[in-house]
Amino acid sequence: MRGLQAPAHRFTHRQMDIAYHTPLSAQQQTSLGISPAAPLAVADRVHHDDLDTLNHVNNTRYFVWFERLRIRHMRMYGIGKLNDPDSPRIVIRSGEVRFVEEIRAGTDYVVTTTCSALRTTSMTLDQAIWAEGRKRATFSCVMVLLTQDGAERMPIPQDIRQRLIADGARET
Repeated sequence: MRGLQAPAHRFTHRQMDIAYHTPLSAQQQTSLGISPAAPLAVADRVHHDDLDTLNHVNNTRYFVWFERLRIRHMRMYGIGKLNDPDSPRIVIRSGEVRFVEEIRAGTDYVVTTTCSALRTTSMTLDQAIWAEGRKRATFSCVMVLLTQDGAERMPIPQDIRQRLIADGARET
């Protein structure tokens, strides 16, 4: 397949090169109208299979996008490591989604994830989807850490707790 160019996996915004599927810096987030910047933000583009018959993103896709970044966020902090018997299991105890404004075909978007609050065995994650400088959807959920067998809750390890606090989480 020589001579064929790979499809673009990035876009340019205000002379700033934004790569898809790569964590964005605080400066990149700010340039895209995201405020405040989140500890984890990743860009992508709406794909054909994300659309419904009205040519805007199907509501179920928002959950897929949130889940992808939520898993990445947990792993970034060392939670939910695969094949690690000491790593806690994570489950969503409750969640609330708000659809603010539709996203249409071909639009670049950014998903953000922030841990806003910590308790002994749980945390609140706040996620948002941004496009064209506007917040399009939000998802807030309570994540609970469980032992590997799921039989009981597991305290958030102190080193992980400290990293989450350093990134803006507050203890409640």
